[in-house]
Amino acid sequence: MILNDRIRAREVRLINEKGQQVGVMTKNEALRHADDAGLDLVLISPNAKPPVARIMDYGKYRFQQQKKMKESRKKSKAVSVKEIRLSPTIEGNDFDTKLKHARKFLTKERAKVRVSIRFRGRAITHKDLGRDVLEKMADATSDIASVISRPKMEGRSMFLMLAPKSEKNKK
Repeated sequence: MILNDRIRAREVRLINEKGQQVGVMTKNEALRHADDAGLDLVLISPNAKPPVARIMDYGKYRFQQQKKMKESRKKSKAVSVKEIRLSPTIEGNDFDTKLKHARKFLTKERAKVRVSIRFRGRAITHKDLGRDVLEKMADATSDIASVISRPKMEGRSMFLMLAPKSEKNKK
């Protein structure tokens, strides 16, 4: 925002500190009004014809904006993505262990889970085995997670994204 002497326009449409429109006047008259009120002249809409300027306490305005930003950051949640790697020929007990980890990430940490299978060597010829393992993982977590993206290949890996279900969707 441009304020006080940095305003280059000759004429401005002035809005006073109460939010009422005063009218179109020269920049010097508007600055005089702002000085009389003990506040700043802030250019709100520089592209308007004539530009719109408002009389306000700019320091207080910036403080309130920073406060709002801080509050919004407090309320927002950073969603983390955890990764679980499987192989296309995973055994039952190993799968159960990985499933337990995935369930913990989804419930306690409320994190998204990226389940990946890396195909090594000739295993890439059996993509259906990998897809079956990923589908089994999706089915096993279907009560607490929803599938964001179905299994898809990227290079030599296949991925599945799971996100925790919201409280509304669980019912």
